[in-house]
Amino acid sequence: MSAIFNFQSLLVILVLLVCSCTFLRGHFPQMMDNRKDGPFSIFWKFARIGERLSPYVALSCFMLAGFVLWS
Repeated sequence: MSAIFNFQSLLVILVLLVCSCTFLRGHFPQMMDNRKDGPFSIFWKFARIGERLSPYVALSCFMLAGFVLWS
């Protein structure tokens, strides 16, 4: 089934996207900062969410990992 129609898969994709964008912005800040406008600004916004809510994102990563491993 597609990740769009399965809520758990959609959450996993979103959390992985937030974590990946935050990681990339930490290592390559110019790559994300140059794309604040336009269609790729969604990745900059995901990186912002990961930076500002990092404890909650980390907690959700661990919780989703547990759900994926034990389901």
